[in-house]
Amino acid sequence: MNLMDVVKEKYAAENSLPDFKAGDTITVHYKIKEGSKERIQQFRGTVLQRRGNGNTETFTVRKMSGNVGVERIFPSASPFIDKIDINKRGRVRRARIFYLRKLTGKRARIQEKKY
Repeated sequence: MNLMDVVKEKYAAENSLPDFKAGDTITVHYKIKEGSKERIQQFRGTVLQRRGNGNTETFTVRKMSGNVGVERIFPSASPFIDKIDINKRGRVRRARIFYLRKLTGKRARIQEKKY
C-alpha cells in the first residue's frame, strides 16, 4: 500500500455531503467566527463544479448579489460546513458550467430536472 494512501485514510474527514453536482442549487450553512462569537451564514447559489477527490475535494458555488456575481470555493472536508441543503436539481450537460459567468438575466437560468 502506498504511504500517501495511508495518510489520506487516517486524516479523512467524516463530513458526509449529500449527492449534488454541477447545475444544482444548494444552500451551504457555513460557520463563521467573529472574535469569540460563532454564527452560521447561509450561502445559496448554483454549483459550477466539483473537483478533486477524497480529502482534497472542493466545490464552487456562484450566486448573484445585486448585479454582481459572487463565487465561493468550499473544501468538502471543511469542519466549518454545518450542513448543505439541496434546493433544486439542475439539468445540465456538462460537469463544469463556467459559461454561466457570461450570462445575465433570464439566460442564466438552468432548467430544473424532472423526476
